[in-house]
Amino acid sequence: MDLSPIQKDILITLITLYHQSSHSIKGEEIADVLKRNPGTVRNQMQALKALGLVDGVPGPKGGYSPTANAYKELNLGDLEHQSEVPILRDGKKVKGVRVAELGFITLCHPDLCQAMARIIGSVKLFRVGDMVTIGPTPVNKLLVRGEVFGMDENLQALLISVSEMISLPKQSIKHYMSTPLLTLPLTATLRDAIHLFNTHHIHGAPVLQDGGALAGIVTLSDLARGLDEGLTVDTPVAKVMTADVVEAPSSIRLYELVGRFKERAIGRLIVVEDGKPVGIVTQTDIIRVFPSL
Repeated sequence: MDLSPIQKDILITLITLYHQSSHSIKGEEIADVLKRNPGTVRNQMQALKALGLVDGVPGPKGGYSPTANAYKELNLGDLEHQSEVPILRDGKKVKGVRVAELGFITLCHPDLCQAMARIIGSVKLFRVGDMVTIGPTPVNKLLVRGEVFGMDENLQALLISVSEMISLPKQSIKHYMSTPLLTLPLTATLRDAIHLFNTHHIHGAPVLQDGGALAGIVTLSDLARGLDEGLTVDTPVAKVMTADVVEAPSSIRLYELVGRFKERAIGRLIVVEDGKPVGIVTQTDIIRVFPSL
């Protein structure tokens, strides 16, 4: 059957959103992604429903879901068992879009490296000049950054002038964390913390309870703030420490932590095994491995 360009955009966006959220999608959500009038989307949905490409789900939490015929019509494979490869614009994930294929147009040119990224979603969401980041890819953990210099609506592809490619390490944070972990007991004072920091040239340390459980974390900034507020060096570190500590299991991969550092605006996090702290990862560790992130 011959679908109009807007019907293809709506159907592709429906499929992408459906697999990102695993529930039926409202017409307003599709309209928001495509920057279309919700009424136009609803009208087109009725036509797609008549063609057997979408199913309507009634009720306040209802919406639309794609049928098997929709995948066949768009020549899409089984997305359910495929890893999602995101595309970000200006550091923010583009909703309703995922990358299906990434191929390089030029590699041997001394000054240029260009790639073509086939996407599941609408290329109309992008503009020439957009700075995008693709990845990481599921197998090689490849991250590609560059500028969109063209679009192919027939192939649903973006043409990208690549400025940077990074192969993210697959090893877990256990291989990058600082050990042995330097800690302070909950009974420690600001004086004890200052001595530990000066002796080992560090800027922060976890604070542990008697049984070894994590009670908090204290940093050089915490000490400076406490002293500035008039506390004495004999004050317990519990008075200035942060109790809400960001933790991560030792099995997590290093690149997965980058987002946590940005989201929480932190300088370090504690690595745990079996509920006990075993190491620490700092922003410096991240920058050492990913100097451009």
